[in-house]
Amino acid sequence: METRTARKYLADAALILLGSAVYALGFDLFLQPSHINGGGLSGLGQVFAALTGFDAIGAFVLVVNIPLFLLGWRKLGRRFFLGSLLGMVASSVFIDVFAALPGVEAEPLLVGLCGGAMVGVGLGVVFLRNASTGGTDIAARLVKRRMRQIPIGRLMLAFDCAVVALTGAVFHDLNRALYSAVALVVSSMVIDGIIYGRTDSGVALIVSRRHEAITAAIDQRLDRGATLLRGQGSYSREERMVVLCAVKSAQVGQLQELVTEIDPDAFMILQKARQVLGEGFGRYSADGL
Repeated sequence: METRTARKYLADAALILLGSAVYALGFDLFLQPSHINGGGLSGLGQVFAALTGFDAIGAFVLVVNIPLFLLGWRKLGRRFFLGSLLGMVASSVFIDVFAALPGVEAEPLLVGLCGGAMVGVGLGVVFLRNASTGGTDIAARLVKRRMRQIPIGRLMLAFDCAVVALTGAVFHDLNRALYSAVALVVSSMVIDGIIYGRTDSGVALIVSRRHEAITAAIDQRLDRGATLLRGQGSYSREERMVVLCAVKSAQVGQLQELVTEIDPDAFMILQKARQVLGEGFGRYSADGL
């Protein structure tokens, strides 16, 4: 048991280091050379470096993170604190180390798209291990505990947009602010895709006279359960059974084929569910994303 726990902690640490390195590479290779603001404390560090000439952005992030980490320790728990401490130190060190690499020279829009995607991948990997790189990541996690319905990437986007607005105001450069906004939107989308893409599910409402055959096929062929709801046609007043079923996103196509095969005349409503909780899916956690 102890060996399994130790391996899990080592795997978590390795992925946090990997995510931090990818994040720092996206920042140093794409965003910083083109003066595109990455948001968060690194974005504030860019503004600070431009105003003061102090180019050690990683060191700036490390110092400003201290009060946020003290708050995170109290509110988010020991495991998140330790993982985030590793992520924050690693990303700060990587940012200063990778600063020696030559930056990518390309159109600012392409740089913003690529840099935002790379930063999003790095942060998404870190978040999956119940950690962060500090800064606005911690602030977003604290707000997430109060506003469970908002994806973490969008919360971070709200914080980071304020930093981008500050960049535009300080440098009087609208183009820089707009390219920065593009990078942030892409980063937010990638983060949410990595975190919630694994849990995306489909929910189906199926009206059919052959509901028994459909529920049996869902159980046998998709290994999913279903719920029967009583319904009534508004015009005919005829009572019908409605099959309610939740499946993983990858099974939606199989469900459509299954229902059509059994009853080509079935009425089916399919909609996307960002998260389904319960047996066969996930469990609610107050600290979950």
